[in-house]
Amino acid sequence: MATHGSGVAAEQRPLAERRPVARVCVDVLPHHLDRLFEYLVPAEMDDAAQPGVRVKVRFAGREVAGWLLERVDTPEHGGRLSPLRRVVSPEQVLAPQVADLARAVADRYAGTLADVLRLAVPARHARVEAEPDEIRASLPPPQPGAQEWADYRGGPAFVRHLRDGGAPRAVWSALPSKSTGAGADATGDWTTTVAQSVAACVLGGRGALVVVPDARDVARVVAALTEVGLPLHQPGTSGGTVRLEASVGPARRYRAFLAALRGRADVVVGTRAAAFAPVRDLGLAVCWDDGDDLHAEPRAPYPHVREVLALRAEREGCALLLGAFGRSVPAQGLVERGWAQAVAADRPVLRDRTPRVRALTSVELAREGPAAAARLPGPAWRAVRERLADGPVLVQVPRAGYLPVVACARCREAATCHDCHGPVALDGARQTPRCTWCGQLLGGWRCAECGAEGLRAVRIGSERTAEELGRAFPGVPVRVSGAGATGGVLNQVSSRPALVVATPGAEPVADGGFAAAVLLDAQVGAGLRDETETLRRWMAAAGLVRADGEVLVVGDGPPRPTQALVRWDPAWLASLDLAERAELGLPPAVRVVTVTGTRSAVATLVDRVDVPGVSRLGPVPVDDDEVRVLLRAPLRQGPALTAALSASLSTRSAKREPGTVRVRVDPADLR
Repeated sequence: MATHGSGVAAEQRPLAERRPVARVCVDVLPHHLDRLFEYLVPAEMDDAAQPGVRVKVRFAGREVAGWLLERVDTPEHGGRLSPLRRVVSPEQVLAPQVADLARAVADRYAGTLADVLRLAVPARHARVEAEPDEIRASLPPPQPGAQEWADYRGGPAFVRHLRDGGAPRAVWSALPSKSTGAGADATGDWTTTVAQSVAACVLGGRGALVVVPDARDVARVVAALTEVGLPLHQPGTSGGTVRLEASVGPARRYRAFLAALRGRADVVVGTRAAAFAPVRDLGLAVCWDDGDDLHAEPRAPYPHVREVLALRAEREGCALLLGAFGRSVPAQGLVERGWAQAVAADRPVLRDRTPRVRALTSVELAREGPAAAARLPGPAWRAVRERLADGPVLVQVPRAGYLPVVACARCREAATCHDCHGPVALDGARQTPRCTWCGQLLGGWRCAECGAEGLRAVRIGSERTAEELGRAFPGVPVRVSGAGATGGVLNQVSSRPALVVATPGAEPVADGGFAAAVLLDAQVGAGLRDETETLRRWMAAAGLVRADGEVLVVGDGPPRPTQALVRWDPAWLASLDLAERAELGLPPAVRVVTVTGTRSAVATLVDRVDVPGVSRLGPVPVDDDEVRVLLRAPLRQGPALTAALSASLSTRSAKREPGTVRVRVDPADLR
């Protein structure tokens, strides 16, 4: 272990009699300082300075924060050591298993321990720490109720192993709910199935962790857990569920964190950072919709929830459940390598539980003549009109806004800003065109190619779609769900007839399920990401439609995702995609690292990486000042590659080499 002495003589203060040396992770940025530093423990801090507490230490002439990880009898450093400045709080906020996980995540992503700990441990809230912590009552054991897992091949065995204390690993293809109309109970909803697996784990005497993409999903899972006897944890009680997410505010978040840390709550439900939650005796970790971009951390070292929970399952010996309506390629890779088992429904169950799917391509609509070119062709219009008699209809649109992309009405050249050359958009029928990059209003816009002033739509957003549907279906309420919509993202809609226009990821839940879903502009949605991501977005909407409903895919989308949706077979497409990625040398079949930055800095950093079996592609320019190099290695060489990169980053920071560099392991745009 690398250690460091300050070179400053210890103050003449009595030291702790036992284990007087503390090893501290100092919260500093340089990569070459990613190691533990040794400090002396004064006698007056002996009781408070326990592993896991926050401390303040003197480092490089200033007082900085850190986490005390362990105490030992003798130092490894041969010089004099400085004493701890103070213990911020006696609360041991960094559990040993979380510290071990954080180190593994840092190594997996060529990052530093301090970077990961900033993600794992929420900011301290002193008033919350001072609140009384006595236990006055305990909640009764949960009651799982009907076993929704019986509809899945391998489902009952998974739950049985959980209750018996086992650690199964499963990739689960979820089914839509069993509800068949307005007022019907939404049994079989994925949240109910998750809640039953969590209840089985708690009944076996262990804790559980559920990580979902956003706060709406957190609320739905908490409601389902309440139904099985795991309500929200209340201070003074033992058991229940806590919500660990940033949207609840710092005080409530820290209170939930402490309840899990102290073992007062059995279950933690939260978003991305909750993957590091200190659940006591963790028996089950669940990740819902692991292909969602929200599971990828945007801050260094950019870990992904799926990979964090997989590391946690291996290190803590807990069960892992990756669930979604679709199937991500990395999840399929875990199945094909034998690391996890697939849990899915057989074909007869699929036919009973999934809505009918129709693909309205140009071939299917050829008989419609010129009407086939309409954005909502005749068959789709008739289907929506019929289904509105049964309840709400969901309309998924790939893009938000009114007219997010416009072009010259005469020559059809894409409209761009005269100053920054960014794309031009229209925010309303009578709004002035604006640049989406610099925000400048372009009232006097004129085409640089032909000089014309008129604009035409190239892409139609959710707001314009809602306007068109309002004219097509007079008297029917039209609601828009999206981050930029007037009402924001809708959580839930009633079972009354209505048209709900939503962008991918903003679809609300309907009471009793949607009567139908229309996936508009299939050819546009397919261009946003790869085919597996396209299918994931489609299935996320289709999964909200009840079993007797209908899903219409409108447009010439790519054949394979369309076929996979019609057959409701996401594993088939994920397997094909995985095989192609293996041939092309892309993750998750291999480990890929992108190094982006100024040319000289990237070249210097990469030249120090010498690992057998690693191939190098690039550099290629990414903008005027930066280039990118791609390093690729077999999975078995992945740890060696990230270790070599981490060592090169340490050398770079120690030498204070000029330029900028960003390192990302298995970045999302390559998955």
